[in-house]
Amino acid sequence: MTIRLSAQADTREEGLEQLVRLDLVPVMLPAQISGDRWMARAVSRPAARPQGPREVQSAG
Repeated sequence: MTIRLSAQADTREEGLEQLVRLDLVPVMLPAQISGDRWMARAVSRPAARPQGPREVQSAG
């Protein structure tokens, strides 16, 4: 299950800054929703996969 987070801000830059500060991946860049309010959405960054040798199974 993906957890989506929203941020509201007074400026577009502030909204994007909130997502970057929390190390989130934007899925919706800041958009003006009403008046001088901006909203952006993001998801958490996927966990890094371990890098190492792969085992290959023989078909025989």
